[in-house]
Parts: sequence; structure tokens; C-alpha cells
Amino acid sequence: MNENWMQKWEEVKNILVCPTDLEAYFTSDEILGQKMETMEIGNVSLPSGKVVVRDPLVSLNANQSPYFIQAPKGNFPVTIAVAKSEDWGDRYAVVKVEFTKEKPVIYREALVGIEELEGVTEDDFFGFGVDAGLGCITDKEVLPFVDQFVDEINVDNVYDDYFAELFSQSYKDNPNNQREAGDWISWTVPNTNYQIPMFASGFGDGSYPVYFAYDANGEICGLYIQFIDIELALSDEDEDEEDDDDQPENFIFSKN
Repeated sequence: MNENWMQKWEEVKNILVCPTDLEAYFTSDEILGQKMETMEIGNVSLPSGKVVVRDPLVSLNANQSPYFIQAPKGNFPVTIAVAKSEDWGDRYAVVKVEFTKEKPVIYREALVGIEELEGVTEDDFFGFGVDAGLGCITDKEVLPFVDQFVDEINVDNVYDDYFAELFSQSYKDNPNNQREAGDWISWTVPNTNYQIPMFASGFGDGSYPVYFAYDANGEICGLYIQFIDIELALSDEDEDEEDDDDQPENFIFSKN
């Protein structure tokens, strides 16, 4: 990130915004006929406020760059808005980190400071990639402890040999809105007090936008990961029905 990039970001930051009121996913019983439910999954530890959102099984390591916007420091509650679809089951639509109780008035995309901003439009987003069906939220200062733990356990497959049991236990302890293998955990990094929430990514692999929410005073009040745009999903479903296709093609975000 340099001065030229920051200048360009100032020019486009109000273009790279979410057109949806993401907080409505947490305050509405249903959205466009889709029943909604929320669930709290514990806290996330942000000792430096340098937020990292990644697929924990593919790209969670100390080399990852955090978002350039400074978030509050501390431990903050994490909530998931679940879309209760009769056709596709329970799907995680939006994940929220609540920094304050203030109401968001705008959601600007979270960026790391190296993105190519020239020519961006309202339809563009950068997001983070998911290749193992999971996302997580953590802090740049926590990542070295994760690397150290993974090195110490020295297993062939960190999911099969370690995390799978934790996800399975999560389902046993909290079966609501989870599949039997487990869809979320609140992981405390061993030998630390740092908590990292991990969760299923909507409908699987793809690229998903992350937003910092700002209140009426311009202060950061939350972080939101949007896995499913329900309005977009329903419009695509209508198109699929017209094409006699039984499955929606774009219930998730993806730039791939």
C-alpha cells in the first residue's frame, strides 16, 4: 500500500460498497420469503485490530496480509445469519463481528491495500478465496501462533487429523443449523487465549466479499462477510425455472 493507492481508494471507496443492508439479515425473520435465523458462535480475538479473513485450511498463515483499515482491539462476538431454505437446507448467509451496538449506515469493502482499483465499478468486488468450504476471522498477530501449532502437531492432513473431530463435536454440542460433520467451531489456539471462529462458507468454494460497516458518525461498528445474496439468489432461481433447470447457478458470490 502506498500514497497513490490510498488516493485511488479515496476516489472509489464509495463505489466498493455493499448495496444490501447486511444488518437486516440479523434483524429480520425472513427476507424475500426466505426464513432467517441467527446464532452466536463465540468471540473472535483481535489483539492488534489487524483483521485477516481467510480459508483456514488453505491460506491461513503468518504471511497473509491483513486489511489495511484498523479495526478495534479486543474480543468481539461473532454471529451467523442462517437462511433456512426448504430446497437447499440451512445455509450460512452472512457472518458478523459486532464491534459496537451502533446501526450500520454503509458497508465498504475490506481491502489489504494492493488491489488494482483502476476502472472498478459498482458490480465489482475483490473478496477472499475459499477452496476448502470454510472461512475464518482472526488477527495478524495471532497467525504466528497458528503456524507454530500446525508445525508442532506435524500431521499429514490438519483437517482430517485434527479439526474434523472438533467440528464433529460442535455438531454434537450444538446440532441446530449444522450438518452432522459440523459446520462451525470456536477454536482457541492451543497454548493461547486467542479465539478463531471457523464456519462453512454458504454454498462452498468461491470468492466472497468482506465489508467494514460504518455508523452515522463514520465510526467502524462491525465486520460482515457476505456468503449469500438472497435477492440475487431468488432472481437467479426465477431465471433457472424459466430455463427448466432445477438448480440455481449463482446462489453464492464468485469471480472465478
